[in-house]
Amino acid sequence: MTQKIAFIGLGVMGYPMAGHCKKAGHTVTVFNRTSQKAHAWVEEFSGSMASTPKLAADKANVILLCVGNDDDLRAVMLGDDGVLAGVNAGDIIVDHTTASAEVAREMAQLCAKLDVGFLDAPVSGGQAGAENGQLTVMLGGEEADYNKVQAVINCYAKFSQLLGEVGSGQLAKMMNQICIAGTVQGLAEAISFGENAGLDCHAVIDVISKGAAQSWQMENRFETMLAGKFEFGFAVDWMRKDLDIALNEAKRNGSTLPLTALVDQFYGDVQKQGGGRWDTSSLLIRLKN
Repeated sequence: MTQKIAFIGLGVMGYPMAGHCKKAGHTVTVFNRTSQKAHAWVEEFSGSMASTPKLAADKANVILLCVGNDDDLRAVMLGDDGVLAGVNAGDIIVDHTTASAEVAREMAQLCAKLDVGFLDAPVSGGQAGAENGQLTVMLGGEEADYNKVQAVINCYAKFSQLLGEVGSGQLAKMMNQICIAGTVQGLAEAISFGENAGLDCHAVIDVISKGAAQSWQMENRFETMLAGKFEFGFAVDWMRKDLDIALNEAKRNGSTLPLTALVDQFYGDVQKQGGGRWDTSSLLIRLKN
């Protein structure tokens, strides 16, 4: 069944995600803070655009969001021109922003007062996953709401799962980023070690990637790391934002994340070297320097 969708936020992830919804036959109205991006999307996908989040939401029954952080989410959700000013009872909001569990619960409470469903639904898979419609989506919220929008999520996801109450999706994404941080640091150290030992790292990784050391990061990033190229995938600036969310949550729930805190500092070193927009595999740079 086709849906009337509003898509708020046309960054490197949201732009192709909204496009997949349109290609699947849904009616899609987009909003982006920079209107040029919205114009470009409309020209490419033949959808429509709105001048405010409120106007986009007013035309939709499913509202998808993919913005930068907690403050960005509040900016598009609240106020006279925000999403909540344009929603109608029975609508469902799906927030794909990687944000805090706290803001997810805050938005869900506001939605409940309007008889609007809310799902926090951060994604994993990076820009390539968004472009290829192969994202993984981790969600928190009500099962009835998830069932109503699962077909829409399938437009750009290879897998999605409801993990519990609102906030569960964000907590799961924190776990995801914690795992990635440690894995990339380990890969960077292994490559640095191998190069210093005079090994052919291409040959070595071809071997160890067939065993217990295998990871997505190894399979997809080792060649660009060996080439000294770091312009692929998720940026360091965004990773530090995500790790900050995880570290703050850890303080609240009593978790100890020593490795995550250390790798976060290492990414700070990369930023000091001007690598804020390099991808996360650029941890190798600080070992070379």
